[in-house]
Amino acid sequence: MLNLFSIMFKYSKLLILFSFIAVFSATIHAQTKGKNPIIIIPGLTGSELVNSKTGETVWFKAQRSKDDDIRLPISSLDLSQNKDSLIAGDVIRGVQFLKILPEIEIYEKLIDALQTRGGYAEGKWENPPVTGYEDTYYVFAYDWRLDNVENARTLIRKIEDLKRKLKRPDLKFNIIAHSMGGLISRYAAMYGTADLPKTGKPRPTWAGSKNFSKVFLLGTPNEGSAESLDALINGFSYVGGGLNLPFVQNVSKFDTFTIPSIYQLLPHAGTLKAFDENLKPLDVDVFDVKTWDEYGWSVIKDEKFDKNFTVAEQKNAKAYFQAVLNRAKRFQEALDANTNVKTSVQMYLIGADCKDTLDGFVLYRDKKDEWKTLFKADDFTRSNGEKVTKEELKKILYSMGDGVVPKRSLLAQTLTEKRNKTILPITAEIAVCEGHTRLVTSPDVQDKLFAFLLSEAGK
Repeated sequence: MLNLFSIMFKYSKLLILFSFIAVFSATIHAQTKGKNPIIIIPGLTGSELVNSKTGETVWFKAQRSKDDDIRLPISSLDLSQNKDSLIAGDVIRGVQFLKILPEIEIYEKLIDALQTRGGYAEGKWENPPVTGYEDTYYVFAYDWRLDNVENARTLIRKIEDLKRKLKRPDLKFNIIAHSMGGLISRYAAMYGTADLPKTGKPRPTWAGSKNFSKVFLLGTPNEGSAESLDALINGFSYVGGGLNLPFVQNVSKFDTFTIPSIYQLLPHAGTLKAFDENLKPLDVDVFDVKTWDEYGWSVIKDEKFDKNFTVAEQKNAKAYFQAVLNRAKRFQEALDANTNVKTSVQMYLIGADCKDTLDGFVLYRDKKDEWKTLFKADDFTRSNGEKVTKEELKKILYSMGDGVVPKRSLLAQTLTEKRNKTILPITAEIAVCEGHTRLVTSPDVQDKLFAFLLSEAGK
């Protein structure tokens, strides 16, 4: 397996990058003034969800709320109309499952580092500081269940409103975006407040780029992730790694069915890695409802579906399902669209190449002649009685990455090679050896971030 970026890096980029870091390593701890303000954009599940009627924090807490859980309504084919009482609170700075267990830091360490090492102060969107606004960071907490286009448009509107309050129409921000937050920042830069076109190919205008200087994409799945398909079919554990704790709420497949953003994390067209029982590539269209019916993935066909949705939602489920798949495909097409428009936005890719990361799945029929989908390297038996071992499966199901996002997805490598054209305007690619969540807590990553961020001081 090739090391991350070993081929993609040009020697000139390497020399510039490491020289740059060396020059500024001595000033990383200096609280230099005059820096561009920063916006932190968390990933999927990275923002609190609060019941606007009761004030109860619904996400994240150990037990599921009785008043309003994280499932969205599916009553409208216009996904922007499917809202409940939940609104975004703060970013999740840390999580404590039980009082006897230590807190798990999420975005807290990054925020602390911005304050203590970078000399940034936290700003409030509604009441920004009149002076010292350059040395300020903002957190963009958002309802991570919603369509990513909707959240990208909200981001631009909040930035424009903030600049009006500061009376700085030309002010630019640096973005530190984690995971799915990177997709939101990319769409915001490429399209501004424009919605997806209903017909024709999306054409990036980079209308939102006037608001951004540097965009740091930490573990962003620029080509999607096989884990999102697993989550839609099987649900997922918040703790991760398939670990189900009795005192921690998990996200069921009935939940994920209603969440548009997870569909938008599916592997992009032309990047999906599906294999048959002989471990040969399969052509599978995950954006076609017929595919979900054929392989037994559809939640609608589940015997418990009726118990989890109202009669009205059951009647609308098929139409909603196709609508949310279509929207996801269009969103991905918008991000993958080629453009000749030059942009001043500098994008930095930060990710890992040291951890086994799910990058595909196997479809086979069991003894009952029913389709089975394997997302893990487990032994199984072919229809002719032959055994397939874990070792054989591991070779095709996993590639190097950060444990969640494969390196090739971060780099948009598959699409770049197929089109012979770079999808992203990449300034630098930075490799570290960290897990997906720790990309925002890692001192090594922070060192590299500050080397670039503090270089702007005084400009």
